[in-house]
Amino acid sequence: MAHSWRISALRDRHLALGSTLEDWNGMGTAWTYSSDLADHHEAIRTKAGLMDVSGLKKVHYVGPHAESLLSYATTRDISKVYPGKSVYACMLNEDGKFADDCVIYRTGPNAFMVVHGAGNGHEMLVRQAAGRQVAVLFDDDLHDLSLQGPLAVEFLAEHVPGIRDLPYFHHVQTTLFGHPVMISRTGYTGERGYEIFCKAADAPSIWDTILEKGRALGIVPCAFLALDWLRTESYLLFFPYDNSEMYPFAQEKAGDTLWELGLDFTVSPGKQDFRGAHEHYRLQGQERFKIFGVLIDAPLAAEPGDTLWQDGKQVGVITCPMYSRLTKRSLAIARMDTASAVHGTPLRVKGSLEASAIAHEMPFDDPEKKKRTAKG
Repeated sequence: MAHSWRISALRDRHLALGSTLEDWNGMGTAWTYSSDLADHHEAIRTKAGLMDVSGLKKVHYVGPHAESLLSYATTRDISKVYPGKSVYACMLNEDGKFADDCVIYRTGPNAFMVVHGAGNGHEMLVRQAAGRQVAVLFDDDLHDLSLQGPLAVEFLAEHVPGIRDLPYFHHVQTTLFGHPVMISRTGYTGERGYEIFCKAADAPSIWDTILEKGRALGIVPCAFLALDWLRTESYLLFFPYDNSEMYPFAQEKAGDTLWELGLDFTVSPGKQDFRGAHEHYRLQGQERFKIFGVLIDAPLAAEPGDTLWQDGKQVGVITCPMYSRLTKRSLAIARMDTASAVHGTPLRVKGSLEASAIAHEMPFDDPEKKKRTAKG
């Protein structure tokens, strides 16, 4: 295990399942277990799986200036986020380039929780709070257990009254197995799923009880890398692995626009007053690449960094590949020249394998997003 200053309360559980606890965000994270990732992928797509995603950073933003500061820091109109509601948002730098993404939870009139990954969102929020009426608390005690899959709601409905009525991107303060929790209808899988935020001291008990009581439904512990398979099918990006921090342009500093990443939908309609807004709008139509899907004619997955070719010219690079045992398809997210990022464009994959492919619109799985937004 890499040296870490952040410790998951589930560390012993992960070690017992065969993880070596690789570092992510400063926390030892169960990237793999001794069990097969294909089994984890299948469980979440067909039944349900439980993951420890506590490596996500949780920042409480509380005070009279919290709403206005978050509105400037992010691409969303925070005034429209009411208590019990959450929203996915991006943070830009002054160049109008992507710096981090996050989910913002409104927990009270002047209280928010911002959950983000490996970008510098925390640092940006702290700098912005200087001299303002807002308190910033980095909460590493709060753990995040993600229960994802079509049977997640069936399981929780036995233990949490009214959970079926919780809409997508909403959250509720409640109890689970006698422990205080906040349950959010969010996730990173493209399935109907829930994130269970709990105290570190309660995480082992909640983890063990879900797995024990959910065994009959087929609920199993799932490793973090299963998310790569699920996000590839569901068009969910992961900083920095799909970004120019990982795949730099020659003689250009790292940074991608929301137009290039396909994240421009995170800008609230008509919003102009946010960090990097002027450059964001100015850069529209100047995309150097486009995030796009690739369907590969092969019985196995490609590798990150494999290149894409069209008519003898390199036109892209694969960032996140997977092979689905369920659908028998080899898929990938790629950074692709805008002219080639058209559904059906014939391509050639070179690198870890040599295969024909086509450019493919995303998401591959559930393109109308009916599963994650289902009611009842």
